[in-house]
Amino acid sequence: MTTTLNSILDVWGPRTGYSGEGQWPARADERTVEEPERWVASVCMLCSTGCGIDVGVRDGRIVGVRGRPGDRISHGRLGPKGLHGWEANDSGDRLTRPLIRRDGRLQPTSWGEALDVVVERSREIKERYGAGALAFYNSGQLCLEEYYTLSVIAEIGIGTNHVDGNTRLCTATAAAALMESFGTDGPPGSFADFDTADTIFQIGHNMAETQTVLWSRVLDRRSGHNPPRLVVVDPRRTITAAQADVHLAPRLGTNVALLNGLLHLIIDAGDVDESFIAEHTVGFESLCDMVEKWPPERVARVTGVRESPLREAAAIVGGASRLVSTVLQGVYQSNQATAAAVQVNNLHLIRGMIGKPGCTVFQMNGQPSSQNTRECGANGELTAFRNWQNPAHVADLARVLNVEPKVIPSWSPPTHAMQIFRYAETGSIRFLWIMGTNPAVSLPELRRIRKILDADGLFLIVQDAFLTETAQYADVVLPAALWGEKTGCSTNADRTVHLAQKAIEPPGAARADLDILLDYARRMGFQDKDGHPLIKWRDAEGAFKAWQECAKGRPCDYSALTYERLARAGGIQWPCTERAPGGTERLYTDGVFHTAADYCELYGHDLTTGAEISPEQYRANDPRGRGIIKPADYMPPPEEPDARYPFWLTTGRVVYHWHTRTKTGRVAALREAAPTPFVELSREDAERFGIDNGDPVEVGSRRGHVQVEARIGSILPGHLFMPFHYGDWDETDRPGAADELTITDWDPVSKQPHQKFAAVWIRKA
Repeated sequence: MTTTLNSILDVWGPRTGYSGEGQWPARADERTVEEPERWVASVCMLCSTGCGIDVGVRDGRIVGVRGRPGDRISHGRLGPKGLHGWEANDSGDRLTRPLIRRDGRLQPTSWGEALDVVVERSREIKERYGAGALAFYNSGQLCLEEYYTLSVIAEIGIGTNHVDGNTRLCTATAAAALMESFGTDGPPGSFADFDTADTIFQIGHNMAETQTVLWSRVLDRRSGHNPPRLVVVDPRRTITAAQADVHLAPRLGTNVALLNGLLHLIIDAGDVDESFIAEHTVGFESLCDMVEKWPPERVARVTGVRESPLREAAAIVGGASRLVSTVLQGVYQSNQATAAAVQVNNLHLIRGMIGKPGCTVFQMNGQPSSQNTRECGANGELTAFRNWQNPAHVADLARVLNVEPKVIPSWSPPTHAMQIFRYAETGSIRFLWIMGTNPAVSLPELRRIRKILDADGLFLIVQDAFLTETAQYADVVLPAALWGEKTGCSTNADRTVHLAQKAIEPPGAARADLDILLDYARRMGFQDKDGHPLIKWRDAEGAFKAWQECAKGRPCDYSALTYERLARAGGIQWPCTERAPGGTERLYTDGVFHTAADYCELYGHDLTTGAEISPEQYRANDPRGRGIIKPADYMPPPEEPDARYPFWLTTGRVVYHWHTRTKTGRVAALREAAPTPFVELSREDAERFGIDNGDPVEVGSRRGHVQVEARIGSILPGHLFMPFHYGDWDETDRPGAADELTITDWDPVSKQPHQKFAAVWIRKA
């Protein structure tokens, strides 16, 4: 038994300060409960950092993990979820047999009977109502090979464009912002840019709790002799914000106003790269006109941020020689999500700080393989960053899959998750297959979602490793393998591809998601235009090779990657091609973006209304490889506090849990570290309402209420915070899910739900 780091008490580990002149020092974190007989190379799947990991196996069980010191991402470090999360694999309540609903109860059945029922209902509903009556809702934690197989089955085999992932809740705005500014999805930088940046700007991103190993990298830089300056935007004084040189705490929903104010000051000070703007961008004049309307005094009135810290932040960011910015859910799930995220891109474009060491913007991912969801076409995009409005792109995908172009559902925008559930609510979607996600806890306005899942006219399939809150509504439950029990690739938030190799067998009759999908496709008899099987691969490596062919020549080109290379070298960044066999650390190093009309993934939107720019409009003003600077004016949130609901509520993560705790809630050390939901309020508000730490309180919105304990913290007065992880599978005596309170509304561009603001009341229980 080995424990090199008590990551529950010491989350980020000891400091190994460095100053960017060399490589981040390695540290080998390890935790085992028995001596392993062998180690199997893998990748941690509990956040988007994507740390290289070795899995220790003994007697067919996982008995521990260790970080890989040679990994380009983590340099051997692991966080508390990485060091402990594997214990969920051995949980006593794993699903080990398929279940089918009979007489109102889920009862065990065989794989043959379960899939026969799924196939029968698939055919029956498609024949009677059309392909648009079937929908698929997947996860950000599957493997690349599974996403690609799913997208081909659903979009080509079935012929539906109702395919989305829970990454719609997480990183849909990241993808949208990258496409709006740079032409296609794909993070432009490298985590190595943290090593040489002299300034880090973080907005809506509590990195200390969402990406612990990456935060360790920032802390180590900050403890070196040449520390980067840090500016953090967050209405709470989080662990991340407490480290900042300048912490800006705006009112919820005012990110666009704040960013316009920063851009105003930076442009007014002349802190722009005029030659880069002239040679490599379009739209700068429009931005100047917009932000001119946002002087510091107006920003202060709207956001509550005083002029002096705003000016100080602008001086730091505007004066940076090497700037890294990061954006996450505090922007993506809030008011004007895409408009705000694009303003951070604008900051880098006007400063010429992209494509260079220490200079990039991370429209950060939250989930471990959400990048793969987007690449493979399982999250509302056409596969391999193709443009669904470009007939040449549609024809090229048809060529790869050997189908007629008309088969590809490109006649309308892909259906986003919130609309999928709306269609299920109205009865036009009658078949919903949910894979590896738990919308009965994670979607907004849960009372409504539970009613949709429980509707008589909806045939619901849930594919998961546990009987989640969502699975309890299913007509068929398919037991799935977890990480460590299957082979596949995962691509992280800086485009690093890792291979996770199978270490142990799944329990009982549980099967890898890929195997389930392949069996379904075989039973459905999907064919290409020549009458051959549409799905031509039989295992993970075959699926990977098929994906390589599909992605070749596109921005996410994997053509020079192989399982053998990934097993030997560890993580490699795409694009990885014959011209760049070692991978590509940074995109846009030549100042040429993916915005050309014939190449781009998206023609763009009006950031305020969400109105699409037509192909004809885009081609008439073809940027031809220039970055697109897009301004946006501030619009108030659609719901604001009033006399009855006087507080703003925001939601977020705690460091010990992952999403709806399907896995982390089954790990004793993680569960004990953060056992119950809570609401955080300011000391001023606590005194006003007579609330003490630990008091039971009720919080209510127009949509529902919760009963949780109070915590007094450093948050703006008039604001409350709740973690979104907690459902009721392990505690059913009181409602505690934050999404009981959240609003059914979404960003007009990315269609990401508004889960970071809602008007609520609070009182002692």
